[in-house]
Amino acid sequence: MSFDLHLIVESLPVMMMGLGITIKLLIISGVLGLVLAIFLLLMRISGKWYLNFPAQMYIYVFRGTPILVQIFIVYYGLPQFEVVRDSVFWPILREPTGCAILALSLNTGAYVSEILRGGVLGVSKGLLEAGSALGMSAYHKFVYITAPIATRLALPAYSNDVISLLKSTALASTITIADMTGIARTIVADTYAPYEIFISLAIVYLIFTFGIQKLFGLIERYLGRYTIREQPHE
Repeated sequence: MSFDLHLIVESLPVMMMGLGITIKLLIISGVLGLVLAIFLLLMRISGKWYLNFPAQMYIYVFRGTPILVQIFIVYYGLPQFEVVRDSVFWPILREPTGCAILALSLNTGAYVSEILRGGVLGVSKGLLEAGSALGMSAYHKFVYITAPIATRLALPAYSNDVISLLKSTALASTITIADMTGIARTIVADTYAPYEIFISLAIVYLIFTFGIQKLFGLIERYLGRYTIREQPHE
């Protein structure tokens, strides 16, 4: 079996034409998913069962089913309902990109909500008691104590979820979206050289992932700049 380096050199620029769509899916789905996750988090920590239970069920369903199945349900299932076709959301949901963004957002929202909840639960009760002793309200304690600490605690796990979301965007190619993976599949169909093409695609995703890791590393160092670190013993 020969390895065609020339084909890789020719294919990489073509695959990179789908980079914009991949970034679009990642950023929009990530932002919408984060907003949804915050709402779910507030429902989980509200202390009210009628808010907590629906949030738990939502998280259970979207974490318990494959993202590919969720994409297919949104893309093939929702248009079957007349109420969807008559709604203001139809111009978005009739396009594959809109369906992919919706499915990815709903999925990542469930995962990120649990990541944020872990950060909130990791905040020391002693700090909250100190805030109460200073006369801080529940709102001010959440904003000025819980939220900053929970964000720093949750950030490493959240960065992993962003990377997972990046890889999940590749599944958008299954509903005809010409992202990097979709273009790669088209090239494979034309060249019958899956080995070279998919290795090239994997390298692109690895480079992208490296950039995301470095970005979140910088954010973690910034948020932890006032954290006291133990000095190594001499």
